[in-house]
Amino acid sequence: MLTDLQCRKAKAGEKDYKLADAHGLYLFVTKTGFRSWRWKYRFAGKEKRLVLGSYPEMNLGSAREARENAARLLRSGVDPSLQAKQLAAVRLDEAAATFETVAREWHGQQMSGWVPRHAADVLKSLEQDVFPKIGGLPIKGITSPMVLEVVRAIEDRPSIETARRVRQRISAVYSYAIASGLAEADPAAPIRAALKPLIKGRQPALATLEEARALLRTVEEAPAHPMTKLASRLLALTALRQGVLRTTMWSELEGLDREEPVWRIPAARMKLKLERKIDARFDFMLPLSRQAVEVLDAARAFAPYSRLVFPSQRHAHKPISENAVGYLYNRLVAHGRHVPHGWRSTFSTIMNERAQAQGLAGDRAIIDLMLAHIPEGVEASYNRAAYMPRRREIAQEWADLLLVDMPPAMTLLEGPRR
Repeated sequence: MLTDLQCRKAKAGEKDYKLADAHGLYLFVTKTGFRSWRWKYRFAGKEKRLVLGSYPEMNLGSAREARENAARLLRSGVDPSLQAKQLAAVRLDEAAATFETVAREWHGQQMSGWVPRHAADVLKSLEQDVFPKIGGLPIKGITSPMVLEVVRAIEDRPSIETARRVRQRISAVYSYAIASGLAEADPAAPIRAALKPLIKGRQPALATLEEARALLRTVEEAPAHPMTKLASRLLALTALRQGVLRTTMWSELEGLDREEPVWRIPAARMKLKLERKIDARFDFMLPLSRQAVEVLDAARAFAPYSRLVFPSQRHAHKPISENAVGYLYNRLVAHGRHVPHGWRSTFSTIMNERAQAQGLAGDRAIIDLMLAHIPEGVEASYNRAAYMPRRREIAQEWADLLLVDMPPAMTLLEGPRR
């Protein structure tokens, strides 16, 4: 049997040679001086060899222990060489299973259930904030402190809400990895308690009629493109989300020359879950006030050949910029007091206060419907045209209140025409 001293003194020779230990174990020394432990055994009548490890990284005692473990497998009917190859393949797979590789696979699996914009946002957040830091690491080797470091960097920007979303997405990737056998635990789960608190607030919005009128007056008297002014007025009148309003097609507007004009917004363009976006029963029906129709008439007069109600001044086939109205508000109104999305809150606050003062408690649910808020638990039974007469009355009342002493929409048509 070998001794440690013999192993240490084993030097390169003119050719490869072996130093035998016992039970088939030997130290193999190459002519370059590299030393490794090998074990000779027989399986199914054939002589085979198994490399156990290199010396001195694996000392004599460890080599004997490795040989005994392999012999135990052999006695149970398993070929140690085959198992070694399988384990090596597993280790190779694990090394290839980096966080980025698994995250992209997870993203590809989830995309069919997401709207394209959300899918792009999820991937962008991972590419910007996560992959540069831990994307190249084996998914099994990532620890909670590593994930916390990623999330802390986002919090420090500061972007508290984004940080929480990113943590949730990392956790979702790990749920997928665990189910796929690529990970055993989720290091993003324990850090939830360490995150900075999220204090949610409403979008900046004016809360009184006087302030709302003053804002519209300031905006419409300032030098700006007519389409931006018209979009601002219609946004205030309808309390729609700006993304929906700026991409409106004339084909969605019905009965503009009749007594009950309606804006029929396809479900695909509304803020809904994916399965509702493809269900026509969730199209949104918006009754239009007389003043809203006047804004639309002015938009038609300004760009009579466009399929879009609010085309870009540079590209008629594209809608106005998503930032056009917001930039105008920031330039003319104290920053942080009101944003385009704030008209939804302004409309809700003022009309709910009036309804309460007039003893019309039932109007609260109707005002929610006018904001396209679908009650919890509502599915196919959602009635897109529910309470339409009262919704039309409220829309007209709001327009009459908001545009007191305001000039007609046609007066906003100033500047270069197409």
